[in-house]
Amino acid sequence: MSPPNAVTDAPPAAPPALAWSVDNCTLGRAMAILGERWTVVVLREVFLGVRRFDDIRRHAGIPRQVLTNRLATLVDEGLLRKEPYRPDGARTRHEYRLTDKGLELQPILLAITQWGDRHLADPQGAPVEFIHRDCDEPIHVEVHCAAGHHVDNPRQVGSRSGPGARPFS
Repeated sequence: MSPPNAVTDAPPAAPPALAWSVDNCTLGRAMAILGERWTVVVLREVFLGVRRFDDIRRHAGIPRQVLTNRLATLVDEGLLRKEPYRPDGARTRHEYRLTDKGLELQPILLAITQWGDRHLADPQGAPVEFIHRDCDEPIHVEVHCAAGHHVDNPRQVGSRSGPGARPFS
């Protein structure tokens, strides 16, 4: 019988994240707004240029009341703004336009799409290609640190407490 190995028999060190509270987690706060399926679908439609209520409802197959609720939330959260328009002989209606805050979600939605294209696309390939308007080449999302280093392996990403971290109690 061999003696216990101090390296393998030692309990694993606790992750540093256990020292921080998640009460003010910004990822959790973001997901409270974005985490419902139809919310992301509505954002997809508006990013694709589908901006009118009936067009969004018909194109995405969203139930009317669900769409009403999601649009109201996105407007209340400042991701979309309502722009009035009036077809000839009809009442005033609204288009939904992305605000600057909403436009900042583009890299996130592109990254999710890129992951979906890689892992969930039909055998024929992705249903939509996002391109750079200036050169017509496909867009892809990359991760870089503040010093400009390309981070191509998720295992290269660590974490540390930020200025808003609160001790976990």
